[in-house]
Amino acid sequence: MSTMAAEGEDLVTPSSPTGRNTGPRHLLRTLLPTAAATLAAAAGALVAVGCFLGLYIRPTSDDWCAAWKARDLGVLGITADFYTTQNGRITNAFLSGLLYGGGPAGTKILPTLITVSLTAALVLLGRRLLHALGHTPPLLALTACALALQALLYFAGTRSYQVLLWAPATISHTVPSVIGLWALLLALATVGHPRRAVRTAGLAGALLTGFALGTLSEPFALVSGLLAALTAVLCLPRLRLATTWRPFTWCLLWCTGLALGLAVLYTSPGARWRRAQQPEKPPLLSAGELRATFEDWLRMWDTVTGQWAYLAAAAAGLLLGLAATLRTPHPTPTPTPAPAPGAGAGAGRTTRAALLLLPLPVVILGSFAVAVGLRSGYGPTGWTYARTWTSFLLPMELALCGYGVLLGAWAGTRPAVRRPAAAAAATTAALCLTLAAMASLVPPLQQLTTTTVARSIAWDAQNTRIRAEAARGATDVGYRPLHIASLAEPFFTADYDRDWVAACVSRWYGIDRIHRR
Repeated sequence: MSTMAAEGEDLVTPSSPTGRNTGPRHLLRTLLPTAAATLAAAAGALVAVGCFLGLYIRPTSDDWCAAWKARDLGVLGITADFYTTQNGRITNAFLSGLLYGGGPAGTKILPTLITVSLTAALVLLGRRLLHALGHTPPLLALTACALALQALLYFAGTRSYQVLLWAPATISHTVPSVIGLWALLLALATVGHPRRAVRTAGLAGALLTGFALGTLSEPFALVSGLLAALTAVLCLPRLRLATTWRPFTWCLLWCTGLALGLAVLYTSPGARWRRAQQPEKPPLLSAGELRATFEDWLRMWDTVTGQWAYLAAAAAGLLLGLAATLRTPHPTPTPTPAPAPGAGAGAGRTTRAALLLLPLPVVILGSFAVAVGLRSGYGPTGWTYARTWTSFLLPMELALCGYGVLLGAWAGTRPAVRRPAAAAAATTAALCLTLAAMASLVPPLQQLTTTTVARSIAWDAQNTRIRAEAARGATDVGYRPLHIASLAEPFFTADYDRDWVAACVSRWYGIDRIHRR
């Protein structure tokens, strides 16, 4: 009798006398919510500090130019200026005009807007994934996972200030990822909708959004275009993953919009002018350039893989998968993912395996495409512009998290894992790894906080002095460079005529020139 009880320990239900304190349901009521709340508090605190630092953002580098152009030219004026004289990124210029047009307040609230919108998108996407696996998603665990992914995205890299706090970089490389996630949610909501008008609106939205992103960020356009193209191939009806042409059509329109946007950007007068400023270099497809690009790509990944904290994305996904699966009191068969809108249930094993492995070529080939673009635009040191890595780092984190969720959902149905001791061990291990990763991000965040706040104090004092001198009629004032995050400040070059930062500072203050103080 005692042997039978021991063998059936994992089958105890909460309604049985012994199941009240030992079954998986008790774990759900105690350890799992506690783990989710602990992770949410730890990751949320890091993200909240990043948002709070938005109050201490002060102009530097490209900020100066965007600020005076938005003020003097207006939204449409700065958009035309980008198209004709800068780089052709008209959507980028339009968003910059909106952000800087209202003064410094826009740059101060942008980090908060990014984190709130990205959190909502990740939570909604996680809900869809868990519903597809046949589970009721716990909101607290979803939120904790979303916050952990953002903490890693913002602070695990080498350019935290540029990824979250420096508006020109966030508009170009962080905001596109947020827009892309919401576009994916739009696709999931409209592709299989019964009303034709809604489906048509979704397709039109794919084309227009793709065009906007094509003129907003070249790296993101390359990565998202690769993802959409590979998804379109898998969604061909003959592969039985989709029963209609709607998913394929949506992906095709998305890629078409991206291609049109990139074409407008590449052929713009501003882009032609920018290419003309670059020195002559070997053809991109030459053997030497391909070898050098491959070496840049390896350097990028050496930096990424050297940061072990990214593994916390998989651990957070595992915690989420366990939290969703262990909500059921009895072991159940491994859930079969529900078909996506427009998808068929008879997809072959090879097609399903290809869908499961889809993130791998997207991240690998997408990161190589980013390396190609960086070398083409910035030369041999282009790979160090880590702010552009967001375009493939977020997909990498999502892939790690997704695989963790699938592992947790699979493990949560195994009788051995559903034993209270095993479930507690798995939950604790996943939580400890994520918390250790969050803790490893604290020192660089402390340094970022100190640097940002100290610079804001010095900047405010200097700004007050310069404005007072300009008000007295001075046309040439002293300026002390206040460097932060490896960004350009006035006097970055010995030739003042080539010092575009100093020129933009002068235009902002309404004076003729500045000199080093």
